[in-house]
Amino acid sequence: MNVLVIGGGGREHALCQALARSPRLSRLWCAPGNAGIAAVATCLADVDATDTEAVLGACQAHAIDLVVVGPEAPLVTGLVDRLRAAGFAAFGPTAEAARLEGSKGYMKDLLAEAQVPTAAYGRFTKATAAKTWIRAQGGRPLVVKADGLAAGKGVILCDTEAEALAAVDTMMTDRAFGEAGDAVVVEERLPGEEASVFALCDGTTAVWMGAAQDHKRLGEGDTGPNTGGMGAYSPAPIVDPAMATRVMDEIIQPTVDTMAARGTPFQGVLFGGLMIDAGQPKVLEFNVRFGDPECQVLMARLDSDLLELLEAAAHGRLADIDPPRWRDQVALVVVMAARGYPGAYAKGSEIRGLTAAGVIDGVSVLHAGTRPGPDGAVLANGGRVLGITATGDSVAKARDRAHAAIDLIDWPEGFCRRDIGWRALARTGTPAPA
Repeated sequence: MNVLVIGGGGREHALCQALARSPRLSRLWCAPGNAGIAAVATCLADVDATDTEAVLGACQAHAIDLVVVGPEAPLVTGLVDRLRAAGFAAFGPTAEAARLEGSKGYMKDLLAEAQVPTAAYGRFTKATAAKTWIRAQGGRPLVVKADGLAAGKGVILCDTEAEALAAVDTMMTDRAFGEAGDAVVVEERLPGEEASVFALCDGTTAVWMGAAQDHKRLGEGDTGPNTGGMGAYSPAPIVDPAMATRVMDEIIQPTVDTMAARGTPFQGVLFGGLMIDAGQPKVLEFNVRFGDPECQVLMARLDSDLLELLEAAAHGRLADIDPPRWRDQVALVVVMAARGYPGAYAKGSEIRGLTAAGVIDGVSVLHAGTRPGPDGAVLANGGRVLGITATGDSVAKARDRAHAAIDLIDWPEGFCRRDIGWRALARTGTPAPA
């Protein structure tokens, strides 16, 4: 099969690496790709992931059999609809189904219809109405979310009423997240432990695709502003087999069934951000694509043919193939970001030592925001730039391998957290690194 992956981040590098292992793969392209993806796929650097006509042209030029859409933006704007109308098979939801991520208000209303457990909420298009609702909550901790896509950053956790009121102003008056904040969802702040869960869906059938925990906050100890993700590990200890069964029965399948009943069947990967408290899982949000950096650790553990799985989901045949198999290992990824992220950061600095880092046993250096430079150099080209992914027989072993690789990378303009996996390590009494 000829396969085209859409995107150019760490998620897409992980997907390309996994697809490249498939015996059914003939040729692999990635649009636009990055400096690391170029080692396993032909990068179409001039094809923008959001340029539907350019993507269609690439599919026609390279006789593509399956398109795998990585990022959320082209899904929400209808890339899959356009591809299917032109006769190309695509892994990912239609624009209507992608509203599960494209509109947090739509997602919350669907959860209510499907009777899926989630936080109490209100959705608003006027700041005054949002503030009235906030003042009626008695000062309890709240979360204010931009309704639309905001690159994983349109969420503000509020400990006080004053903070929640200010968050509404930030989104709706100051327009810190642009059009994404024209409407907001305000919801109760749930206690518990977060986890990310994944299921492959073909419109009616859903199969478990693993769980992970990520670290969204910028600073160690999960402090500072939210980011797109500074690291992750899988499996997530809080999602044991019994919890996975509950999640599929109480959250994933009811959502898939409700989408089908609405006439907007969901095909692709359904990514649930959950809060688990006293054994009760509740949905914080749904995303309609693999997480980044969660995808990196899922693909490191996957022992099945990813191409077979994605093709079956795209063609409504998940019930006809074996469910995913997993290596009996832990995977952990540490994100290296450009200094200044998630605020302003400089591009173009050279990253050295990548080859030495990549030869450590169990380590894969995944590129998230890089581009090729002169004479084979690799240059930083984004906020989150590298994902140092390692496997091991424990979280501590995977962490130590990732840190050993990071110590070989020469990039003064970059930084990372050194405490990824601390929740899992705390369960075993393993000390944090010095």
